[in-house]
Amino acid sequence: MLSREDEKLLRKSLCVLMIGVGLSAFPSILTAEETKWWERGKSLLGGLFTEKQVQSLSTGEIADGLKEALRVGTENVVRQLGKADGFNADKAIHIPLPAQLAVVQSTLDKIGMGSALQDIEAKLNHAAEEATPQAKTLFWNAIREMSIDDVKRIFNGADDAATSYFKEKMNAPLKAAMQPIIDQKLSEIGVLQAYKSVMGRYQSIPFVPDVQADISNYTLDKCLDGIFHYLAIEEAAIRKDPLKRSTELLRRVFASQP
Repeated sequence: MLSREDEKLLRKSLCVLMIGVGLSAFPSILTAEETKWWERGKSLLGGLFTEKQVQSLSTGEIADGLKEALRVGTENVVRQLGKADGFNADKAIHIPLPAQLAVVQSTLDKIGMGSALQDIEAKLNHAAEEATPQAKTLFWNAIREMSIDDVKRIFNGADDAATSYFKEKMNAPLKAAMQPIIDQKLSEIGVLQAYKSVMGRYQSIPFVPDVQADISNYTLDKCLDGIFHYLAIEEAAIRKDPLKRSTELLRRVFASQP
């Protein structure tokens, strides 16, 4: 509920707003007092006049604002996931062993060798953590190449419209670009060697079923899933939460959304 002072100011602001909408392109015409009422009135009238009605944005400004939002979002996600235990300690995106290895795990547990697979699981997550920072440049390149039509659809779309765009348009190129990075990290951390050793032990046990798992592709898919998961959260937050709009351009552009 408005205070008495705000009600009074609101009535004055209504008058100034009616004039100000027509004169907003010529701010020098408004007096200092009218300017104060204009700004305060816009705040009080949030539900009656959206920012779109009192401030028009060019297509270029919207494109710049959206691309900046996506750059900010991807940078935040990369920073969060690309640190120690960014994947491993996060229940939402922790990378478990591939489902195919469940039989291997249970078999090795029976002979006291199950810890070897647990170590591999941790290393899968660490490989994703080390590969994630490399994704930032790939995402930023994709953002830079967005067309105006892409920007319009995303800006007016759902809270995760940009994330859905990345999944649809960029998933294959991102996977192709990140596959060598994932392979390199898996090799550096020793995952592939450890996996080969564990499977050798498993296959030496008589009558066990044959098991095949593509550790490299599996880790890549889960790494991208984790990035997309938090990118969608970041995107929605920037659209909805003014505190997440860290630059003046983001504040202007996303304040214009109803």
